[in-house]
Amino acid sequence: MYQYKKEVGMSYAEAVARAMEELQKEGFGVLTEIDVKATLKKKLDVDYDDYIILGACNPPFAYQALQAEQDLGLMLPCNVIVYSKKGKTFVAAIRPTVQMQKINNPKLNGIAVQVEEKLKKIVDSI
Repeated sequence: MYQYKKEVGMSYAEAVARAMEELQKEGFGVLTEIDVKATLKKKLDVDYDDYIILGACNPPFAYQALQAEQDLGLMLPCNVIVYSKKGKTFVAAIRPTVQMQKINNPKLNGIAVQVEEKLKKIVDSI
C-alpha cells in the first residue's frame, strides 16, 4: 500500500487540527493546504465530502534527500490527508519507502524509512 491510513474517532475539523499539531511535534511544517471540497465546489460546482490535503515538509530530511537526489522535489512535500466519508473520519499519510522505490537511488532508503516512521507516528497519534 502506498499510504498509511486509519479511521479516527473524532470530527473532521478536530482531525485536521490534530494532524497539524502532530505534524509540528514531529518537525514538519505545512507548506500547502488544499481544501478539496471547496476547490471542487468552486471549479466544478460539485458537492464533495470534507477532504484536505496537507503538504508537509520536514526541512532537515528534505535537505538530506535533495542532496542525494536533486530532482526529488518532484516527490515533495509529503502529503497527509484528512477526509470524511459516510460519517467517518480518516487520516492517511504517504509512505515514503514506497515512493522512493520509484527512484533508483539507495542513498534515499534510510531517509525514507525515518520520514515514514515519523508520518506513521503522526497518524497513530490522531
